Amino acid sequence: QVQLVESGGASVQAGGSLRLSCAASGDTSRTTYMAWFRQAPGKEREGVAAVIGSYGDTSSAYSVKGRFTISRDAAKNTLYLQMDSLNPEDTGMYYCAADRVAWSLLPRYNSWGQGTQVTVSS
Repeated sequence: QVQLVESGGASVQAGGSLRLSCAASGDTSRTTYMAWFRQAPGKEREGVAAVIGSYGDTSSAYSVKGRFTISRDAAKNTLYLQMDSLNPEDTGMYYCAADRVAWSLLPRYNSWGQGTQVTVSS
């Protein structure tokens, strides 16, 4: 079993930055591949960025390319999402996900955190 705990969500103004963290604990063999998703009210959950390869290869959604960066500290079992140039469309609940399978931006991961809220005002 894997426990994922997100943190770092906040309310910011457009153009601002945030860094989200996701701390993994438990059976970390199930966290080979990790990703960030987000869900806005009334919308489906969408993939934001993912670690897709053993050497840290990443993938990100077109809407966040050049603004969001996913990274991982294996020693700390922690996943990060650096978010820059935030805009109101980035508002939503951000979730961390993990699995032994490289699902990339598909929401098929086996383990999910409870989420952290990001609100961007114009």
